[in-house]
This record gives sequence, C-alpha cells and structure tokens, in this order.
Amino acid sequence: MVVAEFVTRRSRDRNAIPVAGRCYGWRVTLPTFDTPRLCLRPFTLADADAVTAAAGVREVAATTLYVPHPYPPGAAAEWIATHADAFAQRSELTLAVVDRASGALRGAINLVLTPMFDRGEIGYWMAREGWGQGFATEAATAIVGFGFTALGLVRIVGHCMAHNPGSARVLEKVGMQREGLLRQHVKRDGRHIDVLAYGLLRAEWRGPAPTVRA
Repeated sequence: MVVAEFVTRRSRDRNAIPVAGRCYGWRVTLPTFDTPRLCLRPFTLADADAVTAAAGVREVAATTLYVPHPYPPGAAAEWIATHADAFAQRSELTLAVVDRASGALRGAINLVLTPMFDRGEIGYWMAREGWGQGFATEAATAIVGFGFTALGLVRIVGHCMAHNPGSARVLEKVGMQREGLLRQHVKRDGRHIDVLAYGLLRAEWRGPAPTVRA
C-alpha cells in the first residue's frame, strides 16, 4: 500500500515534537481516536525504535512505495518530526496505529490532503506480526470516517500495487470502488508495477464516524 513517505530532512529540535501547529492564523491539533481494538494517535519520538523495527522488515517495505530497505538509522525520528507541521498546513494527517490492549505499535496510517478539491488519499503500513488480524481495515475505517466528517472531504482515494490483494481487500472493505488499473504506474526496486485505483465519495460512505478524544 502507498504509505507515509520516507523523510530525509532533519528536525530543528529532535527532542521536542509538538502535536499542534499553526498556519495562516488558525490552529489545529493532531487528533486521537479509538476503535474497538486500536488507538489512532499522534506519533512521538518514543515510537521511533518501534517504527524502525516494524518498517524495517523487508516484507513490510515491499508493500510500500517510499519506505526504504534497509531502514536507515535516525530516519524514523526525522519522519515523526514532520507530522505536526504537515497537518497544520493541511497537507497530510499521519497517525500511529496502536493496540489498545498491549500498547504495541501495529503500524501507521495517513491521509494526504488536497484542500483545493476537498480530497484525500489514504495510505498505510502494518507491522508484519499483525497481518491477517483486520487491523488495517479497522484503522482505515476510522480515518476515512474522520476525513469525511471532521475534515470535510468529499472524496477519498486509495492506490495499491496490483500484486498486493490484501491491500485491495482493505480498500474494498471500507467501501471503496475499484476505478481503474494504472499500468506500470510506479517503479519499485527496479521494476515497473501496475497499480489499482480505488475511490469513495462522502455521499456513498456509510460510517460510522470515530469519536475524537477531547
């Protein structure tokens, strides 16, 4: 699945990552909300080692377009440092997917935002040990609901590599319709890869909306 991108620029302060930002006079805060088994919350620097361990697995990186393998030391902290400003600038919402029972990091999920068109694009990756347990579908259902309600989106799209039927099933389970096949649309590890395109309109969405923590 297309995923939160690998960030190379360094944070100006690697020890303090705010969860709120300011842009053009308005203030936004990265949200936190719960699903039956998961908590979707902002990443913190304390998550950096878990991100490196999970995203550094070859099978996980291979399902994404941007996550490198091997995963470079320090890259997770640099990536986490970008999240608050990206949301403040209305460009991207990225959240940690955490198991409420164990506290384990299950993955990451994001919406890349295009405010001009009231559109978002979903992306995610899930830790290898949680595959097949429905975590991706549960997290995707929640962030899609948040996008349509709290963010006012009218359309959310998703793309996955054609050889990754698991990601295609996740998009279909959240209600998306397959809208096309993009032949040799991306390049990964020297191979040109076909991509499946999915989309969902707010008018077609059947909920539920997540409850955001105060």
